Amino acid sequence: MRIRLGHTPDADDAFMFHPIVNSRIDLRGFEIEHVIEDIETLNKMAFSGELHVTAISVHTYPYISNRYRILSSGASVGRRYGPVVVSREDGMDLKGKKIAIPGKFTTAFLLLSLAVDGFTPVEMRFDRIMEGVKDGAVDAGLLIHEGQITYERHGLKCALDLSRWWDERTSLPIPLGINVIRRDIPEERARDFLELMRESILYSLNHVDEALDHAMKFARGSERELVRDFVLMYVNDDTVDMPPDVEDALKTLLEMGAEKGLFKRPEIDILR
Repeated sequence: MRIRLGHTPDADDAFMFHPIVNSRIDLRGFEIEHVIEDIETLNKMAFSGELHVTAISVHTYPYISNRYRILSSGASVGRRYGPVVVSREDGMDLKGKKIAIPGKFTTAFLLLSLAVDGFTPVEMRFDRIMEGVKDGAVDAGLLIHEGQITYERHGLKCALDLSRWWDERTSLPIPLGINVIRRDIPEERARDFLELMRESILYSLNHVDEALDHAMKFARGSERELVRDFVLMYVNDDTVDMPPDVEDALKTLLEMGAEKGLFKRPEIDILR
């Protein structure tokens, strides 16, 4: 069976999918075409269902739940860490400000929309947001990926830690990204792919240095130890098999978005 698999050109996804990309494990009869795009592009591709399996932001799920099921393996979860809003000055009031965002379907943008009213979003590629803040094109920027742990090196200040905001309100982890599989794939083959994905993640966690060698090709110039720290923040036991508190967090986040009128509450359908 041929599968078009969408994932990002980021170190954590590269780490996770290394065993599949480099044939370290049995592919269970799947022929896999890797479609590598930034997360907002993958979010938008999911609307048309052109990928059999893809990484998406949790925020995207309400719009595509009729086409896709959630895989219980592959989630990106923050436990008291996650997206941050940065600015050039301390203590910035974000209301009324121009804030660069990495896409309107990202979970980071959903969290920001729940936390702050009355700001103006300005869409930018995630890897250009810090420069946009530094050169004054925007008042503040919403950072995902490794920018979350490197912004201070660029002289920027944290205006809002969304992981802290979320933790104070829910005491739950932040469900940031998930992998989904198309509903028209037969159940048996969908479960085969789920097991393939889980095996891939476990292999990388059991061969960290080997998988990190592959991930460094997508490190955007970051040093190895920083990449290791970032990768293991987002590829861990939560990624292997979604635990109950992450499922609770997923439901809570989407309920909060629906209650604010941002989208209709979807049915949470997780393939286990």
